[in-house]
Amino acid sequence: MTDIFVQRDFEIPLTLPDIFALARDGWECFDRHRVDWIESFLASDGRRMVCHFVAPDAESARLAFRQSGSAPVKLWPGRLHVASADSQANILVEREFDTPAVFDDLQSVENAASTCLENHRVTFERTFFSTDRLHMLCLYRAPDAESVRVAQRQAGMPVKRVWQFRRVTPADMAVE
Repeated sequence: MTDIFVQRDFEIPLTLPDIFALARDGWECFDRHRVDWIESFLASDGRRMVCHFVAPDAESARLAFRQSGSAPVKLWPGRLHVASADSQANILVEREFDTPAVFDDLQSVENAASTCLENHRVTFERTFFSTDRLHMLCLYRAPDAESVRVAQRQAGMPVKRVWQFRRVTPADMAVE
C-alpha cells in the first residue's frame, strides 16, 4: 500500500460537517478502489486542507476521487517520516522544489538548526515527502504559525506556505 497526499483549496470555508459529508459521499468509490482515509488537516480558516490516504497506488486514488465527483487540486504518492509517535502537531509547512530534493540533506539542515526551533518553542512532528521528491509537508507543534515561519527562515529551510490546522480523522465522525 502507498501513502497518498491530497492538497485542496476551497473558496467557501469548510467545516467539520462538510468534511464528514465529503467522506460519506466518497465511501463507495473509495472502498471499490481500496482507498482508506487516514487523516486530514483543515486550515484554521477552512479554506485549505491536506488529506492523507493509503491506497494500492496513486492511480487508484485518482480513480476514486474522479468517480466520487471530487477532483483534488494536487494528489501525490509519498512516504511518511515520523519523529514523534504521539503527534500533537498544529502547524503545517508546505515545501516545493524545482528539482528533486534529497530528504537526508533537508533533514541535516533542519537538525543543524534545531536551536532555531527550540528558541521559538517549535517541535518537529512528522514529514510527508513525495516519491518524485518535489513536494514536502512538515508538521510541527508550536504556539502559532508565525513562530514556525521565523524558525524556518532562521534555519534557512525552503518554505512555500505555513498554516495552522485542526487534525480530523474518521474516528471523529463517530462523535459527530
